[in-house]
Amino acid sequence: MKTTTIRELKHATTTVLSWVAGGASVEVRRRGEPVAVLSPTRRKARVVRPDFAARLKAIYGTKKLPTTGTDLVAAGRGES
Repeated sequence: MKTTTIRELKHATTTVLSWVAGGASVEVRRRGEPVAVLSPTRRKARVVRPDFAARLKAIYGTKKLPTTGTDLVAAGRGES
């Protein structure tokens, strides 16, 4: 684990954060005593979403419905 002082953190923040971005944990010290640890965040696994377009094509193919969604909503509102 790398160490840094509060002064170095204030004056060379970019350098210290580049260490953290590179995967290193950095201990911040004040007068030789540790006060904090900076560590890289855990990256979340990418969420794989279903392919809804392919699913709809598998169910309906190229078939067109006689009434559109817009027509159904308009009828429900009494606008037709």
